Amino acid sequence: MICLLILPSAIYGQSKVGQSGAQFLEVGISARAVGLANAFAAVSDDATAMHYNVAGLTQLDSKQVMFTHMDYLAEINYEFAAFAYPLYNFGGTLGFAFYLLDAGDMPEHSYENSLGYPGRTFSAKDMAIAVGYARSLTDHFSIGASWKFIEERYAEERAVGWAFDIGTTYDTGFRGIKMSMVISNFGPDMRFISNEFSLPMNFKFGGSVNLLDSQSHRATFAAEGAHPSDNYESYIMGMEYSYDEKYTLRIGHKFQTDTAAGLSLGGGVALPISDYELAIDYGFQEFDLLEDIHLFTVGFKF
Repeated sequence: MICLLILPSAIYGQSKVGQSGAQFLEVGISARAVGLANAFAAVSDDATAMHYNVAGLTQLDSKQVMFTHMDYLAEINYEFAAFAYPLYNFGGTLGFAFYLLDAGDMPEHSYENSLGYPGRTFSAKDMAIAVGYARSLTDHFSIGASWKFIEERYAEERAVGWAFDIGTTYDTGFRGIKMSMVISNFGPDMRFISNEFSLPMNFKFGGSVNLLDSQSHRATFAAEGAHPSDNYESYIMGMEYSYDEKYTLRIGHKFQTDTAAGLSLGGGVALPISDYELAIDYGFQEFDLLEDIHLFTVGFKF
């Protein structure tokens, strides 16, 4: 774990900020994960594994659907939905995900008329649809992959493309120690009108361990290093405390990042309903110069 924490800071990285598009794919979409500062690659054990580490789908033993609403920066709305379906007879788990970032209607301006055109507006939207599959190869090792269709639309113009995510998880079976590696958003360049741009490919290595694991109490520490294609290396860490696997508190922090500052916080509650389970999570992320982010995730196991 110590090596995990110091490795990203020891590697020289070159910032290429602004040289890739489809940045909405890099935004944390789970209130639970955001509470851990998105140190979730090794923890992923719900349907949002479709975003963080598709190999985590193998940890689901029942069907699950999850929805997230986020009040993002500049009054932008971000919606996410995921569905996980274990294939009991064939092995493995199927996953589906949907992303939608909507900037809303904005007044139309032009170079010739900087004051705008009364009554004329345009919109900006980003969308992605993903399908994935994960399978345990042994009792300790699992692997998964997903494919995404991506679209960015601005006014009457749009860019379309596709990408792959590949993830692995190794569960040692001792004190919940897990290690994961993920390559996300690997695909060809997209084109907007006549200009090409790359996708925000990212390589992540993460680990988690249960510092406390009793019948009623669990405390999980997670850490993660990231090597994005369009920024410096960074690392994050988070802690999740759960009482009776029903009531949960979370805290996390990002290091060597130019976007978020301060702590991430969150909490959640899991409510058993007959043979089902309803989970409600809240996440808060403090930003330095921009407004803070609040998001809610609702999950249902059945």
